[in-house]
Amino acid sequence: MRPGGALLALLASLLLLLLRLLWCSADSPAGSRLLLEESREATHGTPAALRMLRSPATPVARTTNSTYLNEKSLQLIEKCKNLQDGVESFSKKMKGPSEDDYLQIITNIQSCPWKRQAEEYENFRAELASCCDAVQNFVVSQNNTPVGTNMTYEVESKKRIPIGETIFNMLPISQPFVEYPYNQCAVVGNGGILNKSLCGAEIDKSDFVFRCNLPPTTGNISKDVGSKTNLVTVNPSIITGKYGNLKKKKEFLEDIAAYGDAFLLLPAFSYRANTGASFKVYYALKESKARQKVIFFHPEYLKHLALFWRTKGVTAYRLSTGLMITSVAVALCENVKLYGFWPFSKTVEDTPVSHHYYDNKLPKQGFHEMPKEYGQILQLHMKGILKLQFSECETA
Repeated sequence: MRPGGALLALLASLLLLLLRLLWCSADSPAGSRLLLEESREATHGTPAALRMLRSPATPVARTTNSTYLNEKSLQLIEKCKNLQDGVESFSKKMKGPSEDDYLQIITNIQSCPWKRQAEEYENFRAELASCCDAVQNFVVSQNNTPVGTNMTYEVESKKRIPIGETIFNMLPISQPFVEYPYNQCAVVGNGGILNKSLCGAEIDKSDFVFRCNLPPTTGNISKDVGSKTNLVTVNPSIITGKYGNLKKKKEFLEDIAAYGDAFLLLPAFSYRANTGASFKVYYALKESKARQKVIFFHPEYLKHLALFWRTKGVTAYRLSTGLMITSVAVALCENVKLYGFWPFSKTVEDTPVSHHYYDNKLPKQGFHEMPKEYGQILQLHMKGILKLQFSECETA
């Protein structure tokens, strides 16, 4: 070898040694041994470092976090799986769990990453379809209720109402949700947890927004609850109470103008007492040529839905509107997210929460089983069927 070539080889070996110094920990025995061997070989003019790079004979001890992270991930997966099983058995307790029990469960759930589970979602939607078929039957239409039908009331099942031409002409020809299935749907409950949530912008980005019982959406509150509304339920007690059985018709029309082109969904055929108030709403909108459209819950759909949830352990006198609408949303939408569902008097941080985001009026005792229903919704969240928003929304 020429002198210049030997010098170049020596320089190359020294350069590679320098690289190895950067890679190896000199404090470790393996690293020291490797460096010693390479220095010996380099002094004899053999480029051993090249051979080491091509085929390392001695594994170098390197401290990484990958093993630790994998172990932590596996522990979290196992913890969340156990938690899912725990929520199911927890919800089946005959004596209802306390509020503090629920809040502890929710605290644990929040540490689990949420992911939509397509198979779980399809299975649950198939269950709902086989019992109730919301796509075809949740709204009374001319297609599913021809003239001459003797319709049975949902709750007062011994009472019937004949469907003549007048009522028939009040009904849509078929189910009115022409863009079904919707991609992203928001079901907005009225829980006080929405205050200061900053969820409004996220809600308004949804393809379809469901709301319950004519809640306020205008003014400063819209930053927390949004303003977009595609369907809003109307409890007839609001019509008879707040609007004096529509003697305050002007005030009613002004209030519902905030909902744009939304459907107003009423349970006209749940109780006989609901029918008159619901029909008054229909005629008030028709006469004033309002943008909103009135539709009615089908009593058979609500009966079958109540039986479905009874098999899951919800045995209250009547389902809440929130659970009814959540069930409809799962049937009509590919992705469902729930906001403002919070039947507790405080947050997980022990901060007091009003019952509604606009007042603190509590529901009638014994009418609904809110904690039981919430237990079912928690299970749907844990299974990746729908997603519950527990706290403030992330803002851009």
